[in-house]
Amino acid sequence: MTRSVDKAMMDREFDDSLLHATTSLLPPLEHQKAVLVVDLVESVRLMSLNESAVVSQWHGFVQHAQTQLLPLHGGRLVKSLGDGLLVEFEESTHGVQAALAMHRYFDPFNATQAPESQMLIRAGIHVTHLYRAEHDVYGHGVNLAARITSLAEPGGTVITAPVRDSIVDGVDCDVEDMGESYLKHWPEPVRTWRVHPVSNAPFTWRPERREAPATDFRPSIAVIPFEARTPSPEHFVIGELIADGVITQLARSQHIRVISRMSTTAFRGRGATPGEINARLDAPFVLGGGYATLGNKVMITAELSDTRRGEVVWAERLSGDTMDLMQEESELINKLSMACAHAMLNAEVQHTLVQPLPQLDSNALMLGGITLMHRSTPRDLQRSQQLLEAVAERHKRVAAPLAWLAKWHIMQVVQGMSSDPANDFRRAVSVADQALDLEPNSALAMAIKGHALCHLGNDVDGSHRLLQEATQSNPNDPMAWLYSCVWSSMWGASQDSVIEAENALNLSPLDPQRYYFEMMLATCCAASEEWARSIELCKLSLLKNRYHLPTIRCLIVSQYELGQLDKAQESYKTLKLLQPDFTVEGYLAAGGESRLRKRVANALVKLEKRSY
Repeated sequence: MTRSVDKAMMDREFDDSLLHATTSLLPPLEHQKAVLVVDLVESVRLMSLNESAVVSQWHGFVQHAQTQLLPLHGGRLVKSLGDGLLVEFEESTHGVQAALAMHRYFDPFNATQAPESQMLIRAGIHVTHLYRAEHDVYGHGVNLAARITSLAEPGGTVITAPVRDSIVDGVDCDVEDMGESYLKHWPEPVRTWRVHPVSNAPFTWRPERREAPATDFRPSIAVIPFEARTPSPEHFVIGELIADGVITQLARSQHIRVISRMSTTAFRGRGATPGEINARLDAPFVLGGGYATLGNKVMITAELSDTRRGEVVWAERLSGDTMDLMQEESELINKLSMACAHAMLNAEVQHTLVQPLPQLDSNALMLGGITLMHRSTPRDLQRSQQLLEAVAERHKRVAAPLAWLAKWHIMQVVQGMSSDPANDFRRAVSVADQALDLEPNSALAMAIKGHALCHLGNDVDGSHRLLQEATQSNPNDPMAWLYSCVWSSMWGASQDSVIEAENALNLSPLDPQRYYFEMMLATCCAASEEWARSIELCKLSLLKNRYHLPTIRCLIVSQYELGQLDKAQESYKTLKLLQPDFTVEGYLAAGGESRLRKRVANALVKLEKRSY
């Protein structure tokens, strides 16, 4: 038995040494590459017809491929055979584009030839690991690429499943499923697809480009994965993280329509222009850029383009820690998202200020009307009314423009620009009713009507029912929660109002009217006698809109109740400066007599006396 064990050990050592000797002779194994095999169809027959012409054309083709096509698409010529090519690519999408371009090379020559003398190539592409030698590559995947090439028709290209998974149908090319094929000396069937240039696919049905539904007036944005400026593969995921984070944040804005991540990822690394992206995704705005990493730091360069006017409307550089991108509340992502949202909306609004109304699209009219309404100056409010009336006239069967026009009448009152507050509140109710006639379940219209009734104070229960219906109809509508908090602060439980206001703010973190949400939360805090927090929120709101009178009044009462009389006096002077004809009687007449309004009136009276 001892001799048997010794013999077995000797055999094992011999096998190990043989394996080591064999593997040491193998070329190095490289990571996955796309392998393209190109074959000239019926080369022997063509050579017999006109050898010199075929040799000349083939030589020119190889030179063109080597000096122009392959460098353009990142390919490397492994070897050229008498009637074929073997090429490798880092990206399979580049291999597909190169193959399609190769087919076009012979078009001028073939246009002058009879059908039997035309030169056509067929191509096959597969993704595989390669063994690289000095003048060749090896591996079973190379053999498979050659096998599937035989499935291609003259002038055609065939790909395998790994290539199919990496390309985007309709962007990189059009595909046609060939099903499974049994190949010579291959142990199992192989699934393949034909690929065609996008514009030359007769089997592809393309729908007409249609305008967005008339009920959705939000401008659209496509966020493209950011490109790495450094070649390290381990850093490529950062571009996806940036795009994912920005899409998630922007999607929380009620004023922006965000193209899905699954659609925008199709343009990663393809170098498409904003115009080309818009043609595919119908996105007037495109956000993209690049990034570079150094250690644990990342530098992001972002660029927002308006595809309709062919211009960059905003660009910025941001830097921070790479690990910050992995956090649920990423500081970098929040900064980038907020700056992008504001730049996008501002670009739309500025367009509405200089263009005649008939030349503006409905998206611009609607967004401009909403934004200018909240700028709180008489000139902006007047322009806001013109824009909203224009879009309401253009879309007579749509509720949203009328709902926002109803809110415009409320803003007239709260900004102290109404000569008859009660009448303007009633007009707001009337216009909101018109919106509800068109769309009975409109959460926005219900919320605005409820808000107007809340201020009138003659149907408190009815306003509460409307606001509850609005939040139940659309629990994610920030305006419904915002106006619910006003009702709670005036007629209900002040603690509930704070929760409702916080909910509204959380639902719309990138809202261009964030100052308005902060003012509402400050008012709710004041109703709950959280005076210090109310002051803090008022100051944040005024940084964004210094002319909003309700914010100043809330700041005044909070400072007064906290005993900051000198600061309250200064805030009162600001109020009188912005609204010289302000009177306490007029303020009380503009809304119901809630507990908080009475405290505000008391503070204003005391400060008025103190100023003398």
